[in-house]
Amino acid sequence: MTPAILIEDLAKSYGGKPVVRGVSLEVPAGHVLGLLGPNGAGKTTTVKMVSTLIRPDSGRALVCGHDVVRQAREVRALIGLTGQYASVDEDISGRENLYVISRLFNLPRRTARARADEMLERFGLTEAGTRPVGGYSGGMRRRLDLAASLVGDPRVLCLDEPTTGLDPHSRNALWAEVRRLAGQGTTVLLTTQYMEEAEALADSLVVIDRGRVIARGRTEELRSRLGGQVLCVRPEQVGDAAALRRALEIQGYPTPAPDEETGQIRLPLSGDGAQLSEVVKAVGQTGIPLSGVTVHMPSLDEVFLTLTGADRAPQAQAGALSARSAA
Repeated sequence: MTPAILIEDLAKSYGGKPVVRGVSLEVPAGHVLGLLGPNGAGKTTTVKMVSTLIRPDSGRALVCGHDVVRQAREVRALIGLTGQYASVDEDISGRENLYVISRLFNLPRRTARARADEMLERFGLTEAGTRPVGGYSGGMRRRLDLAASLVGDPRVLCLDEPTTGLDPHSRNALWAEVRRLAGQGTTVLLTTQYMEEAEALADSLVVIDRGRVIARGRTEELRSRLGGQVLCVRPEQVGDAAALRRALEIQGYPTPAPDEETGQIRLPLSGDGAQLSEVVKAVGQTGIPLSGVTVHMPSLDEVFLTLTGADRAPQAQAGALSARSAA
């Protein structure tokens, strides 16, 4: 069966600086693929190439078998796109926005009006539909933007960080719509920095860092990269975190950089009880006062931070913390 999205060795540079470096991935029809990565990883550039907004320097991308460069017109008829920022016209009403887009899809006037009303109702915007979009809240604009991307009944939907800045209610409503679309067979390419979002929606995940794919698989497969458990050690004084980390590394336990706010250190374990005892003993031998020690199964946040490396931790943590604060 022809994959909904097929990307082979896709590359793009700006001003001589590589942004996407040989990305390859495949998305089956009706599948939700989560494309993860820190800021600047190349996620948005990849989506723009798939959706025909920019041309790749090399490699190729196919949407339902159509080349995004040579058959861009055919590809555009098959996809919907919601970018990082709402791209609706603020000077006209929500209904008028959807009507105009429906007409651009060559729908007859009567059908276009009916389609606009249908989408307003689906996204809970009927009451606001006659008001100028400039007076909408951020969540309402994002819902209208998603509605606009679905007017043409796309077979493939590209969502580039669609819930950035949304309140929990609006975010959950958007998630529910994505699940409904996937259940009806729509293929979804979702970029996000929010681990909770990836876990909630994606059938499988691809992690990009510095323009390259560094990991792929289902959530549980990526979690297995960290072993069975994660030990979290938090010193009483945040300033002691660096010394604690050095002491553990000297004894053969490499750890990512501590959390800057709490000083917490995360240490992947193999799941062996003997190893846990050894690590706890090593921590005790440092003599550094602790405020907490916990052991748990790895979260997708921890997988993300481990895969993208300690030097990218502050940037990646910002996205993860944003997700938790929005919740």
